[in-house]
Amino acid sequence: MNPRLDGRAIAVMTLLCLIWGAQQVWVKLAIADGLPPALQAGLRSLISTFLLLAWIGWREGGFGLWRLIRRDRSFLPGIVMALLFGGEFLLLYAGLSRTTASRAVLFLYTAPFFVALGVHFLVPEERLGGRQVAGLVLAFAGVAIAFADGLRHASAGSGLGDLMVTLAATMWAAVTVMVKAVKGLHGVPAAKVLFYQLAGSIPILLGAALLKGEGGAIFHAGPIAYASLAYQSVIVAFASYLAWFWLIGLYPAGRLAAFSFLTPLFGMLAGIVVLHEPASVFLALALASVAAGLYLVNGRSRPRRRAQAAGGYADG
Repeated sequence: MNPRLDGRAIAVMTLLCLIWGAQQVWVKLAIADGLPPALQAGLRSLISTFLLLAWIGWREGGFGLWRLIRRDRSFLPGIVMALLFGGEFLLLYAGLSRTTASRAVLFLYTAPFFVALGVHFLVPEERLGGRQVAGLVLAFAGVAIAFADGLRHASAGSGLGDLMVTLAATMWAAVTVMVKAVKGLHGVPAAKVLFYQLAGSIPILLGAALLKGEGGAIFHAGPIAYASLAYQSVIVAFASYLAWFWLIGLYPAGRLAAFSFLTPLFGMLAGIVVLHEPASVFLALALASVAAGLYLVNGRSRPRRRAQAAGGYADG
């Protein structure tokens, strides 16, 4: 493993952050073009699952597929992860229909701070150092500023959307903490962890879509909605995850995760440029505080601190 990030790693990581940051904009574009939130999230998981199975089958053949789907000690934790993942995307997509993409990406990327708190109590070798504590303080100060700004200038719906996205972030964090803390998931291949989340969330998300009467929308959505669905399924939930797992096989995951501060920056810029969303001075200050906190939380406070777990800060 290369102990330092070279130009290739920096370029790919920057591109991944851009892809993940822009996802919230694509979700809102799809909602506006007739593809409701729960249905959109469910179709994303469905398409991505088939792509993952096809890739594993091509790469490893039938034995690889069997290892992916066979029941083992990771099955029960995997079901819990699926429930959390499904709940995360129900809340995230519903929240995006009530708040701006610029605000949503900021609240979604509070997840690494909930991860840091979780592993502090559940994973003894990853207890927080002074640098991480400072990062948490900065990050939550930024979130407080963003919430205050929303209460001053936004509608009640926007406040509810902000809260829903924040709850989605806690579920994302819970999945990451499980990978680190639950023994049944130790040593489980990243592809299987991803499979549990994608495949397990399909009945949750599509079931919610049917209960909400969203099913018929698939026949009436516009071309932008389908382009958005392709972006989310193929580029984000499949290709970007594979690129992330490829990177963490070659470079220290902790150094790669430090780039996560770029994701909310790209997300906010995408919301402003593409959707013409308003950007106040307070929201910019909140973003700067969260980005600085992300950088500190992902830094190393002492030499023996373990690198972040694989997949921890990829898309939510």
